[in-house]
Order: sequence, then C-alpha cells, then structure tokens
Amino acid sequence: MSKKRVVIMGAAGRDFHNFNVYYRDNPDYDVVAFTATQIPDIDGRKYPPELAGSLYPDGIPILSEADLIKIVREKKVDEVVFAYSDVSHNYVMDKACSVIAAGADFRFIGAEKSMIKSSKPVISICAVRTGCGKSQTTRKIATVLKELGLRVTVIRHPMPYGDLNKQRVQRFAVLEDLDKHECTIEEREEYEPHISAGIIVYAGVDYLDILKEAEKESDIIIWDGGNNDLPFYIPDLEVVVVDPHRPGHELLYYPGTANLYRADVVVINKVDSTTHENIEIVENNIKLKNPKAVIIHADSPIIIDKPEDIKGKKVLVVEDGPTLTHGEMKYGAGIVAARQYGAHEIIDPRPYATGSIKKTFEKYPHIGTLLPAMGYSKTQMKELEKTINDTPCDLVVVATPIDLGRLLKINKPYKRVRYELQEKEALGLKYIIENRVLKSQKRK
Repeated sequence: MSKKRVVIMGAAGRDFHNFNVYYRDNPDYDVVAFTATQIPDIDGRKYPPELAGSLYPDGIPILSEADLIKIVREKKVDEVVFAYSDVSHNYVMDKACSVIAAGADFRFIGAEKSMIKSSKPVISICAVRTGCGKSQTTRKIATVLKELGLRVTVIRHPMPYGDLNKQRVQRFAVLEDLDKHECTIEEREEYEPHISAGIIVYAGVDYLDILKEAEKESDIIIWDGGNNDLPFYIPDLEVVVVDPHRPGHELLYYPGTANLYRADVVVINKVDSTTHENIEIVENNIKLKNPKAVIIHADSPIIIDKPEDIKGKKVLVVEDGPTLTHGEMKYGAGIVAARQYGAHEIIDPRPYATGSIKKTFEKYPHIGTLLPAMGYSKTQMKELEKTINDTPCDLVVVATPIDLGRLLKINKPYKRVRYELQEKEALGLKYIIENRVLKSQKRK
C-alpha cells in the first residue's frame, strides 16, 4: 500500500507533538506539511530534519493555514489532522467541511494515542478556555507539593516560536535562562512565576526528550497545560479549570470539552467576581458531562501594592495577550482593579497602536479599550512598548504575570496587578493530592 499523505494543522505546539509521537517514525504516513495559525509569523519556517527524523531528510515545510485547501489539492493529501486548541466546535466543523469538500479525510489524534507514560507521578492542570486561571492553579499545586517536601518540576505546554532545533529541550531554573532562550512575553508570563518560586520549568519541542530530563530531578511532575489543550503525559490526577465569567463555554470549545469529560477535579475559578447564576450554570454543566468529578470553588483575588494610587487617574490597562485574543475575554484583572479602585478614566489605546499591535486590534475587535500584552518577537515587543508610551495616560495598570518594566522601557508610572488562587473548600487540592496521588504511589 502507498503511504497516506498527511497535513497537520497546528499552531507550533500540539501539531509538533502529534507528529513526534505518532507520525515521525511511522512508515505508513508521509507528512507533507504543517499549517500554522493563531500565533503571528510562525509559518514560512521548516520543521527541521534533526527533529523530523530519518523519514524526512529535508524536514517538513510549515505553511500558512490560509492556503490549506490549495495544499490539499496540489499535494494530493489523503488526510488532514487538526492539532490546535481553544477554538469553537463550529469553527472546527467548518474546517472539517472545507477539507472534506476538497477530497481529504479530517481527523483528530485521540488523547491516549498522543500521551507519554512517565516513570514519575504526573498531575496535569488544563482548562476549558484560555484565561480560566490555569496558571495560578498550577502555581497553587506546585506550592502544595513543595511544602510536602517533594522535588517538583513543571513541564509547560510548548511555545516554540524561534529556532526549533535550539528549543528541542529547554530548562529554566533562574531568570537569566529566560534571556538565554530569548523568550517571548508569552513564554515569560508562564515561566517566570515558577522560577521566582524556586521551581524548575521544562518546555520545548520534543516532549519525550523533555520528560527524560525532567524525571532525573523530580519526585513528581506537573503538566502545565496551555491554550486549553489536552495533556501530553498520562496523568495520575487530572485537574481542569473552568471560568464562570464565560458560562457555557465549557461545552462549546475544542478540546476544552474533552478536558471536562476527562477531569478528576474541576476548579470553578473567579467565583468572587461573578454571579451566583453563572456559577450554577457551570456547576450544572459539569454534573451533566462528568458527574464523577470533584468540584472545587476558588476565588481569584486581586493583589496590588498601594491601590489608592489608581484613584482619580487616567489609566491604560495592559492585560494578558492570549486571554484577550483567542481566549475572547473582554476584560481581565487590570480592568477589575481600575474600576474597583476608582480610576477616573480608562484610556483607549487603539488610536495609538502601531504595527502588529494595530493589526491585533483589527483581527480581534472585541478587545476594546484594553491593550493585549503581545510579544511574540522582538519587533512586536518594540511595537508594544511604543503603543504604551504613545498612549496619553497618568498610569499604566499592568495585569500580566510578569513585570513588563523588566522588558520594556515604559516612559510613565506603572502598577502591577497580580492574582492567586484561593480555594473555598476546606478539603481542597492538598487533600485530594495526598489521598489520590501520594498514597497510591506509596502503595506501589
């Protein structure tokens, strides 16, 4: 039989992982291309031969998803594999219909077929949407494990937007490693809080090689999922975070709904800043789809030094980029803080946006009077810096997990807003981890 010709649709994450664990050494398939979307400027590259393996001595081209149907027809593709996340079910099926109409099959790789078994216990933290509070839940669980005297290593969902060979296996133990690996703002937002808490982070491209390295210095591994994707490793405990600010989304997005079906524990976050009605909708949906899951409620209180400095000021609010863009949130902790502490006016940055920042507002018009902290390249960081500095305001309210002032030269006062998970149940995550993960490991 001839090889099946395959295109993998991705966004520089799940697509590479699926290739590595399912297609790389599989003689029954010929992966003719990856397509790329969601992240700016990640197409036009090549998945290098050093990573692609012996079946692909010339590597594999990474092309724009905008040309998908043309690629299917010109390369006589048999099968298109969907391999990215945080997209509506309608969006996925529209892609499927276009592929099927062009003459190819449309496929997903199942969760179990793409997961790797670790020799160490694994706790996975995923979500149903970007911006639910997965990262703060990961930080909470990492702190719990560290307090129990365990060597904890976090393995983060991939964000390989640079030189893929250099990014094959990345280890972050000190803040200087962020500069060494030329990390983007998005990467820094995920890695820096862990590093500051004394927890080593691994990430990269080849998650089998990453796991082998992480296991050498770990008693337990946390899978820190990204973009509401499924875990890359077989978890001993699967924690999934949902957002009552977007009730119903837990049933409407891929693969977030699959995470909900799989969860051992579901954390309903941000209950302190939403309505009882929204919480009830989310609870009912959890019980409908996964009645065996343990439900934990959590607050996400704002942490800010000298909040009185906001009162009466004209402020520019900078929020986490992915949460506002494909996460579709219309506000975050920065807006909550500005309103709560009496800002006189929230300044609209759109008239002052430049370059790719301006294009981001055009692509995601729902963002409104917020500035997403986009920084996927040095050029984009400079454009973000210029947009901040050109926006006339008294104060910048920065609600990203990192101190943007360390990366950008901000020409006006700025104030950081942070947020951490606070569980409301007495028998919460620590109790569950001790009884469902650690006790079972002792019995082994």
